[in-house]
Amino acid sequence: MIDSQELKKLQQLAIDVRADIIKMLVDVGSGHSAGALGLVEVLLALYFKVLKHDPKNPQWSDRDRFVVSNGHTCPGLYAVMARAGYFSREELFTLRNFGSRLQGHPHRESLPGLETTSGPLGSGLAQACGMALASKLDNKKYDVFCLMSDGEFDEGNTWEALMFAAKYKLNNLTAIIDRNNIQIDGFTENVMPLEPLKEKLEAFNWHVLEVDGHNIEAIVDACNEARSIFEKPVMIIAHTIPGKGVDFMEFDYKWHGLPPNTGEAIEALKELRTLKGKLEED
Repeated sequence: MIDSQELKKLQQLAIDVRADIIKMLVDVGSGHSAGALGLVEVLLALYFKVLKHDPKNPQWSDRDRFVVSNGHTCPGLYAVMARAGYFSREELFTLRNFGSRLQGHPHRESLPGLETTSGPLGSGLAQACGMALASKLDNKKYDVFCLMSDGEFDEGNTWEALMFAAKYKLNNLTAIIDRNNIQIDGFTENVMPLEPLKEKLEAFNWHVLEVDGHNIEAIVDACNEARSIFEKPVMIIAHTIPGKGVDFMEFDYKWHGLPPNTGEAIEALKELRTLKGKLEED
């Protein structure tokens, strides 16, 4: 459960994180906007309410493992990790710079707190399966969470990993799909239709939950429910809005891989300030 005061703080933090993402992207002039903005509530729920982790001891052996398969959304990941205490917020503005720990796709050996190096879409779920199976073989108690894009379900190895997880009854594995319905070339249902997605996943013997990916309480509740499912792995379909919080980016697949220019960033930050003012008034 999240009390109303804590929930409001997290909702305010979501707006601040989105502002950080805009500033990071316009500063470097490259990167992916839509997915990073759309995943903020999912990432805040994980880092502040769900995952067992310790920013002061990132290699804690009993930590939950969090695999980010859709590595292009890392501006959002980095912004939330900074707020969670893994590194200073000032370091965010080294994004994609030569020699920075914050590369355009996460690099495990550069930044403590990252479990994998990600970039090639479709690889993360298989990696998470390996970690979940290792936890069982080693009689460990940690759980494994994997964040995925919906577009990477176009990749055959994603479906192989789904079969693997079901065969070995990896009930310590929870995957979260960023179901924002876009990918770099267009809308998912035009490029390679996924629906009926829930029924397909259930046919692969996963327990499937669906949530509003911008409702922090619902995300936390779904992750807690996932821990109570003992007979199979769990997939949470999180319905999100790409570009969330910035009106001219929302639902527009063209922002999948584009950063804002200076004028667009000014407009976006103004809109986010307005949203925060309204939230503080409530």
